[in-house]
Amino acid sequence: MAAGNRARTALITGASSGVGRCTAITLGRAGWAVVLAGRRREMLEAAAAEAEAAGAAGALAVPTDVTDPNAVAALFSAAVERFGYLDVLFNNAGTNTGRKDLEELTLDEWQSVVDTNFTAPFLCTQQAFRVMKAQDPQGGRIINNGSISAHVPRPFAAPYTATKHGVTGLTKATALDGRRYGIACGQIDIGNAQTEMTAVMTAGNPLPQADGSEKPEPTMDVQHVADAVLYMAQLTPDANVQFITVMATQMPYIGRG
Repeated sequence: MAAGNRARTALITGASSGVGRCTAITLGRAGWAVVLAGRRREMLEAAAAEAEAAGAAGALAVPTDVTDPNAVAALFSAAVERFGYLDVLFNNAGTNTGRKDLEELTLDEWQSVVDTNFTAPFLCTQQAFRVMKAQDPQGGRIINNGSISAHVPRPFAAPYTATKHGVTGLTKATALDGRRYGIACGQIDIGNAQTEMTAVMTAGNPLPQADGSEKPEPTMDVQHVADAVLYMAQLTPDANVQFITVMATQMPYIGRG
């Protein structure tokens, strides 16, 4: 996992916008090479160009459906072919349903969230293990985007909550199974970062609360999240952040209900 004289390389899913985009640019500014994966080619390529302009050692945009095993395998092959080594995987891609009563959710809506939030990190982790076990020196680091919802649910968010709890289990299993190969795994749990997904919050719209009320919630600059991921990513192999929570100070989390 030691970079030596080469630039360190990170692969980031969900990199066309939000947390993923900001993280790719932040790592680029720190001199990393970055591989950006996402569905939206134009936005992905724009993010890669911005990362390169910020100082990245290289930036590769790979349009990818991370729920497709073959597409994920091709993504990792492209990363290794371009940069030769993978230091960090950031499993960041995620989705959610709109506000909906649990009993009104369709199976397709449930499955869509499960595929993106839970199955995709598994598929990417599996490929990362194959790459990191085979490379010399052996090892690497995997960082999973958990969420506050990995700990406590929001109302009307059963698929998101269930998958994020699942990510926590995957993080622990990955950390344990990766030990013998020098593969570390940690999780960042994010609360109300300003992104496209939280635009409803920044507009001051009321959100459902655990006590049945509705009220607006505060947000924080997404850069705080990217800075935390950078901190986790550049730790030496003998250290790991197992879990870290970065959240808007005044958001309802502690005592959410």
